Amino acid sequence: MNEKMKILIAYDGSACADAALDDLQRAGLPAQAEARVITVAEVWLPPPPPSVYEIAEASEQMQTPADLQRWYGKGSRAVGEAGGLAVRATERLRKNFPGWEVTPEAVCGSPAWEIIMKADSWKPDLVVVGSHGRTALGRFILGSVSQKVLTEARTSVRVARGHVEVEPTPARIVVGLDGSPYSLAAARSVASRAWPLGSEVKVVVVDDPLVPSPVGRLIPPLAEWVEEGNQSEREWAMKMAQSVAHDLRAAELRAESVVLEGEPKRVLVEEAERWGADCIFVGSMGFNNRFERFLLGSVSSAVAARAHCSVEVVRAPGQSDAAREETGVERVA
Repeated sequence: MNEKMKILIAYDGSACADAALDDLQRAGLPAQAEARVITVAEVWLPPPPPSVYEIAEASEQMQTPADLQRWYGKGSRAVGEAGGLAVRATERLRKNFPGWEVTPEAVCGSPAWEIIMKADSWKPDLVVVGSHGRTALGRFILGSVSQKVLTEARTSVRVARGHVEVEPTPARIVVGLDGSPYSLAAARSVASRAWPLGSEVKVVVVDDPLVPSPVGRLIPPLAEWVEEGNQSEREWAMKMAQSVAHDLRAAELRAESVVLEGEPKRVLVEEAERWGADCIFVGSMGFNNRFERFLLGSVSSAVAARAHCSVEVVRAPGQSDAAREETGVERVA
């Protein structure tokens, strides 16, 4: 890529947010990038009444309640504190990534929506949010801001869970694959990153086979047809996983592939935890509008909520089925 990668980082000053910043050192990100740190102050009470002149001047620019809220919050103590937090995060990032151009920004409003609107206007390649979940229950209940950004953002989102160890040692990455253009985009994203030497990738395809009903088991032809279909799916899945692993090895990564059975959102998380992965990469289907993204649950959001490690959900707008052909494997109908 000739253009620098653009990264939008949400920061709230918490220990979780600091861990998310440090986690980026193990994300394979480029040495040169353009990053913006956004800190959002929730300002609901207005300052002392403004003058008539100030009201008249601002009314020309205000079109929504959110505009009014930002105007009230401008110059408030909360926004000033948010600005200080953004600067602190910026200094931390500049220390960890000397080649990055990092800019702090403080705004007021609803955190999730401000982050989403910033992503819509600035169009970053990646949005980074922290996750407050560390225990099994905490991971299951993903923070409301992180969950909303993950669901609503139009770009790739990394839900970062920091580690104590952030040295540039080899990383372990799990790529969840289902054969869709979106999951293939996730694999290509991994291949394009600058990982430490010796980093490993496990390509995981989770096959959820058909199971004949009790009545179907009593009809030999039907049971045989189901089993033949399951076998064809397993063979296709293995070829696809092996092909993607081959491409990852060409990118100087140690890659292996495995096909497992079960519910994808559960098996993928369990395999990542068993293997000690640093991050899970999964694709996310693009929807036509935010209402669809709100209504339709996905494996990617479930994995992000349950995983012990960071999860990067890759979105590639405009991806066509031609992406599947890049693996050289055609799925059996």
